[in-house]
Amino acid sequence: MNHALKVILILLLLPMKVYSNECVILLHGLARSDSSMNKLEKSLKREGYQTVNYSYPSRKYEISKLANDAIPKALEQCADATKVSFVTHSMGGILVRQYLSRKRIENLNHVVMLGPPNNGSEVIDKMGNFPGFKAINGPAGLQLGTGTMSVPNKLGPADFSLGIIAGTKTINLILSTMLPAPNDGKVSVESTKLAGMKDHIAMPVTHPFMMKNKKVIGQVLHFLKNGQFK
Repeated sequence: MNHALKVILILLLLPMKVYSNECVILLHGLARSDSSMNKLEKSLKREGYQTVNYSYPSRKYEISKLANDAIPKALEQCADATKVSFVTHSMGGILVRQYLSRKRIENLNHVVMLGPPNNGSEVIDKMGNFPGFKAINGPAGLQLGTGTMSVPNKLGPADFSLGIIAGTKTINLILSTMLPAPNDGKVSVESTKLAGMKDHIAMPVTHPFMMKNKKVIGQVLHFLKNGQFK
């Protein structure tokens, strides 16, 4: 047997990382775009997943309209997949909860949320009435507080396979003083938790950059494959 044939046989026998029957939809957070999820998307593609890194106008509409517009369009791009999962950052996770509170995704596999304000954020409570806040964060931003306008607090528990990663570091010391400790500068660790979640971990990462962190990405991949974090 020649050397080339031996190499081919060895490669065929090696375990392959192929999840091409599973489509992963990535949803960015408030005032961000799909580019913020690029590093995470590349890691998913290297593992063989189909990906849809969907950009939506997060500052233009309320949460219900954003969810009802964005998620069906993203799902259309996963039409050939037998399984669909979501990886979200911040408000992206609330869009998934909003959608699933009204509709079912029959082939839904896992959802991983990074820094989601599942119980709202006290930052919105204290900053929402400041001049210019709505212009910067839009109507959806005002719905992410903990008070009577809070959308996350009206959506109920998770009835799907959910893993949540919270951050414990901050680059915004002013906003951190408005939040219970520990927090990531935008959301407290406690607020990320949701009844019905399957797993939850806190990591020393900040809210704006957690989706780019290698260890966070590793945990995302582990949950998508195993339904739990390392």
